[in-house]
Amino acid sequence: MMGIEQKLIQLYTSWCGKAPLSLVKLPGSGSYRSYYRLRGTLETVIGAHNGDVRENEVFISFTGHFRREGLPVPEILANDPEGRVYLLSDLGDTTLYQLLTQKRAGDLSGSPLTRQEGEGFPSEVMEIYKKVLGWLPVFQVKAGQKLNYELCYPRAAFDRQSMMWDLNYFKYYFLKLAKIPFEEQALEDDFTTLCDILLQADAGFFLYRDFQSRNIMVVNGEPWFIDYQGGRKGALQYDIASLLTDGKADIPIAVRQQLLHYYLDKLGELFPVDRENFLRIYHGFALIRILQAMGAYGFRGYYEQKPHFLQSIPFALRNLQYLRANKLIGSGLDTLMEVIDRMVDTRELYNPFPATVNDSIPGIYPEGSPGEQSISRIYPGDPSQKLTVTIRSFSYKKRIPIDENGNGGGFMFDCRALPNPGRFDEFRQLNGKDQPVIDFLEKEQSVSDFLGHVRSLADQSVSTYLSRGFEHLMVSFGCTGGQHRSVYCAEKLAKHLKTKFKISIILIHLEQTT
Repeated sequence: MMGIEQKLIQLYTSWCGKAPLSLVKLPGSGSYRSYYRLRGTLETVIGAHNGDVRENEVFISFTGHFRREGLPVPEILANDPEGRVYLLSDLGDTTLYQLLTQKRAGDLSGSPLTRQEGEGFPSEVMEIYKKVLGWLPVFQVKAGQKLNYELCYPRAAFDRQSMMWDLNYFKYYFLKLAKIPFEEQALEDDFTTLCDILLQADAGFFLYRDFQSRNIMVVNGEPWFIDYQGGRKGALQYDIASLLTDGKADIPIAVRQQLLHYYLDKLGELFPVDRENFLRIYHGFALIRILQAMGAYGFRGYYEQKPHFLQSIPFALRNLQYLRANKLIGSGLDTLMEVIDRMVDTRELYNPFPATVNDSIPGIYPEGSPGEQSISRIYPGDPSQKLTVTIRSFSYKKRIPIDENGNGGGFMFDCRALPNPGRFDEFRQLNGKDQPVIDFLEKEQSVSDFLGHVRSLADQSVSTYLSRGFEHLMVSFGCTGGQHRSVYCAEKLAKHLKTKFKISIILIHLEQTT
């Protein structure tokens, strides 16, 4: 039986007239689809594989329709007769979420930004969000009018059945797996009430379904849209709520309000909008979207054992807390509100999950939580060099850091065999950045030998990565508590690489809060 790669090569060859020069599998996402970049002499294309033929048919049909309507979506270049693989235009690697994260981290040219009311949301990204919101009503209203909704899969409309699927997804894959107690029948009654509220909205528009920052590519400062195969007929409020409550994007409340009203202005250019009526139901759609996302976090995190999905939970809980505290959800949902209160009360359970570069911006965790982490330092490099080395210190008592850049991780150095300053009372309250701890470790020949080997290995990889145009390398140092030896070694390697190479370095101490 022909494998996925062979099918894609065959399809590319049939389309282009000659075989590709290379085929590279791209990092996975939250779906079961797999993507590859096929490089030819003059062009690159994306190859996609999805065993769900009906879903592929929807995506290909919707793409053709949206392109005819002038919307910025990729072009379908070729489609395998069996319907499981297809080729589409290459929109690059930068999603709106990645751009937001990069700019928040100072764009590798400054210190991380703060997140006060409206602060810390880069102006460049704000402009792209406005461009996104200029296109959203075109998807929903103009292009949605002529769409063949009979193709929608698995449901033609975001109706009561779809809503109950999402709410039960949340119940069974988050509440039950997270062991949040609830009264089943009372919660089911509240689900019915919530659906009754949402069904009051006009549902005659195109609902993108997964309208969030990871499904928007940024090419030369312009947004392009992907992953709309789950689209169906529904209410306008759902997609804008989905974008603005997008978990890890963590848009400040003041910015959300500004963007929401900007969207309503753009929507008003297409037809008259009753803003009061729109906003009356808007927060109910925000609620069901957040609950659906939490079901996904539970399924992927608890059930499929992918812990980086659990890292999104604190963001969702903070969004729920905001809705609850500001009485934005309405009355008649007492049991659901009690469940949300219980979830918010347990939020500190999720903060110890390992942070990543994308997670480690100051202030992303609920204020005052014990799991709050921060980027310790950013060393900007030569802008012409794409390589960023992320160096972390961590505690083996917690969890080993995971890499979300799709490279499968990098070096993982175990510092527990080194002399431990933490065993001595005078060092116990200090860490590896404090001079007494530094003096202690630098007197030990075993520490010097260890770092010599580390530097040699790291130098070899950095040199090779630079010559091959790689963009990410991850180096992690672990010790028992993540306070002394691992911090010291991470600091030493960061300074060494900063001196030797013109690369960008992000240094993170996962167990340090200051």
